[in-house]
Amino acid sequence: MNLTPVPTPKQEKFQSWEFGVFFHFGIRTFYEGHRDWDGLPMPAEAFNPTDLDCRQWASVARQAGAKYAILVTKHHDGFANWPTKYSDYSVARTPWKGGRGDVVREFTEACRAEGLGVGLYYSPAQQGFRNWSPREYDDYFVNQITELLTNYGKIDYLWFDACGSGDHQYDTRRIVNVIRSLQPEILLFNMWDPDTRWVGNESGVAGIGNRSYVRARDIVLGGDARETQELYLPVECDCCMRGQTWFYSDRNEDQLKTPEELFGLYCTSVGNSANLLINIGPDRRGLLPEKDAALLLGLGREVRRRFVEGAIPARWSVSEGAYVCTPEGAQTVGGVILEENLEAGEKISAFTLELHTNDGVGPIPVYRGLGVGHKRICRFPPLRATQIRVRLEEAEPGAALKNITLFK
Repeated sequence: MNLTPVPTPKQEKFQSWEFGVFFHFGIRTFYEGHRDWDGLPMPAEAFNPTDLDCRQWASVARQAGAKYAILVTKHHDGFANWPTKYSDYSVARTPWKGGRGDVVREFTEACRAEGLGVGLYYSPAQQGFRNWSPREYDDYFVNQITELLTNYGKIDYLWFDACGSGDHQYDTRRIVNVIRSLQPEILLFNMWDPDTRWVGNESGVAGIGNRSYVRARDIVLGGDARETQELYLPVECDCCMRGQTWFYSDRNEDQLKTPEELFGLYCTSVGNSANLLINIGPDRRGLLPEKDAALLLGLGREVRRRFVEGAIPARWSVSEGAYVCTPEGAQTVGGVILEENLEAGEKISAFTLELHTNDGVGPIPVYRGLGVGHKRICRFPPLRATQIRVRLEEAEPGAALKNITLFK
């Protein structure tokens, strides 16, 4: 009997996305220098993105290789990017499109037109919420979530930000039941009844031993806190394109990540069996800043160049307790991509890559890794090889790889 947690079909879909783009956009886009929870007033009248083009956002994301996108629908300030019936602080009270605009609708339609998974961010907490009774605030929360999950078609991913909730006692059973009843196939990020989890930093980096299998204490599932949960929870790594600033700013273009940094983040997130979520703050026109968009597109080109165009034709088989991968003739190999068969869950804890050189020497150990999971990108200095062997050093019964790719 297999007791190891296994991925659900929707978790498998999430992991196959690998790379997504986060869009922080809202009233704070129009107030330079404001910070989370600073309490400074931000009147809705300033919101007027006259050139808003969510299709541009989604197109750039798709061209860069992203498979999903997430829009901030309401941040901690409480401003709603849709004409909610439950607040006077929304796009309906702005000069943009005469108060008849709806960023959430334009975003969801753009994602579907570009073939992207649709994700919505919603901050459960907002400024001043502790002045309400818990029941009043939960009603407000549920009403707004209901609008988002009934008026915009199928939503693939709901991203809750725990920041600011503190000791507030949400009626999590009620909230989760509403969400699951309205959108049964939706993925939930990190809270209450999670399908995915946060990596634990905002730097975009997963550790070399990152696993989707976790033993988590006091995770609340459907309102019930349990002592210890054995769960399959894929990891997502979020980070900013500019320093640590989520919303657009005129003052931090010098903090843009370099192409080398972005590729490194891809290898330390997707390459360590996690999803990468890169944030770009659309500017006050409602467009992606040109340099940010160019960097995202450059990352996509580099990933394709390294791992798609750079893939080395090879055949592989299992022999003498190792996976043997043989390229067509002696090839200069710069690394290996491993993918685990996850039908029975994550079973591999450690592995070694061994190389046979073109002069008949080998096996030479060139890489040791901790776990495989959905995908493990193993890079090493380019070496001419006639054969690569993968040895599973620590693995449970039933462990198996489903794919091996050599790249230049």
